[in-house]
Amino acid sequence: EGAFYLMPKLPVLDTDDFARWLLTDFDSPTTLMIAPGSGFYTNPAEGKQYARIAYVLEAPKLQEAAQLLARALEAYPHTVRHVSA
Repeated sequence: EGAFYLMPKLPVLDTDDFARWLLTDFDSPTTLMIAPGSGFYTNPAEGKQYARIAYVLEAPKLQEAAQLLARALEAYPHTVRHVSA
């Protein structure tokens, strides 16, 4: 009857590109879809690193999606990596 959503900042330069990559190039038996954050901001540039993610009510599915997202972020070639000084 309703839904909950998260808007996390992802360590990518552009969630529009990341969302396309998830659907076309990410090697996974399960599809992972996100809504790029740029469409939820008055200034789309402000949402470039954010994604809207549905907070599903079934905990096992949410855990599976979180693990898949972590794996995708490791594989994505444009992930922002922080280097310790």
